[in-house]
Amino acid sequence: MARSPSMSSLRLFLLVARTCSFSETARIANLSQPALSRTIKLLEEDLGVRLFDRNSRNVMLTDAGAALVPIVERLTSDFDLAFRELDQTFSGERGRVVVGALPSVAADFLPKAIARFLQARSRVEVIVRENLTGGLLQNLQDRSIDISITIPPTGTSAIRFEPMFEDEYVLVCRPGDLAAIPDPAPWHVFTQYPFVAMEPRSSVRMMTDSLFAAAGIDATARFECTQLATVGGLIGEGLGISLLPKSTLPLMAVGKQISWRTTQAPIASRTIGICTLAERTLAPAAEAFRRLLLEMAVDAKF
Repeated sequence: MARSPSMSSLRLFLLVARTCSFSETARIANLSQPALSRTIKLLEEDLGVRLFDRNSRNVMLTDAGAALVPIVERLTSDFDLAFRELDQTFSGERGRVVVGALPSVAADFLPKAIARFLQARSRVEVIVRENLTGGLLQNLQDRSIDISITIPPTGTSAIRFEPMFEDEYVLVCRPGDLAAIPDPAPWHVFTQYPFVAMEPRSSVRMMTDSLFAAAGIDATARFECTQLATVGGLIGEGLGISLLPKSTLPLMAVGKQISWRTTQAPIASRTIGICTLAERTLAPAAEAFRRLLLEMAVDAKF
């Protein structure tokens, strides 16, 4: 074999083999008959065999041509399938999206977004990684995740942040304590009950400490928890109250009854948004998921 034939010449060979006519093939392929004849002649030279016997009336496959037909059928089928799948990848209909999120977002908002996304793009694999803000930003810079849903990063221009919604902080208590707590709750209430806090390294704890300082109160943590479910369990047993973003409430209500009050000024909230690497072009599926998150955030309610 002098050289490997092109896919276009093999397709023309297959069309001639099916029509048994150079003139009909030229018409279908929108080629002149001399151009088609040259293509087949060059293909025969490349392969080193004669593919067709023809006269003024008939075109017939040679034994070599007949042996080539099933091979070309398989090649063209595999080629077309590969490029159909590639086209689906380029359009975002196939692929993989790795999204990292704060636990509160991963428990409620994110599953709704994934369900809606997969309704239209069922061939995309979506992987979820839960982490705290610091871990999410590190994962993003390591490129182990494509998108992070968290609070705004500080001190880095390498990460692009797109705000989605505001997540208000509320006083969380058991239902039996509601009657004794005004609505909205004054900040001094946090000095009257044991305080159930998140662990010091969490972004929620940093915010609550900052809010208490701004309000001029000392709410010493009686408990420090890593998991929001633990916070809910302690509150549900009457062991204290907490100050948490509203989006976290579904994670604390598992097996326990909890309630909440808004707070008096200063009213606080955290901005939840999408973090991506500023210099990274997302794969089409990940970009489609990013756009959907921003679209759904408009109607997000907590």
